[in-house]
Amino acid sequence: MRFESKRFVVTGAASGIGRAIATLAHADGAELTAVDVDAAGLEALASELGGQRLEARELDLRDGAAVDAAGAEFGAVDVLVNNAGISDQFTPTAETSDELWDRVLAVNLFAAFRLSRAVLAGMVERGGGAIVNTASVAAISGGAGGAAYTVSKHGLLGLTRAMATEYGPQGVRVNAVLPGAIRTPMTSSPEALVEGVDAAIEATTAGRWAEPEEVAKVALFLASEEASFVHGSAYKVDGGWTLV
Repeated sequence: MRFESKRFVVTGAASGIGRAIATLAHADGAELTAVDVDAAGLEALASELGGQRLEARELDLRDGAAVDAAGAEFGAVDVLVNNAGISDQFTPTAETSDELWDRVLAVNLFAAFRLSRAVLAGMVERGGGAIVNTASVAAISGGAGGAAYTVSKHGLLGLTRAMATEYGPQGVRVNAVLPGAIRTPMTSSPEALVEGVDAAIEATTAGRWAEPEEVAKVALFLASEEASFVHGSAYKVDGGWTLV
């Protein structure tokens, strides 16, 4: 029970990687606030976890004012996992609308900034905490997403490093995980499937898609005291995608 009495906030907790992080953290004793826009998914998660040590909060991360208000209400937070993210379906720059650009950056980057800003002062006051950001191999590559998605993940990695530099000396560890091909509802949707993606994944070192739990275990390592000397790191969980 390495997270017993630790207050976790996990965004994008209703499905995919976020659900795996929330489920494993809860099993390890965390007091969990699960955040998602998907009310039905949150209800299913709460039912699965038995409703104890769990607050389910429906929140649209595109709404900056609502995100700020939620952050102000969270109170003492020991671990913040900025996991929520949306795809741009590999849309090229010249075909990216203002609406798509704004929506992707609002969810993938600005919400992480707003929630981190909301909890940092409390973490510093209490002597420490951990923030884990779910970025992507698109944070270190130009070809793992469309323009908006790639910029959002590059920005999230930059935010990770900036916060680690600023708040590490005050006891707050900030790190990121960089997933590759993970089998989630987002990556399995028809609009997300890109021609040739399965062949590309088969050519990676692992030669397969990963399950969300494989990323969640790395994220929770970074959230734990086992990673007490890990600051500003970007852990690739990509099956060797970026080696090819």
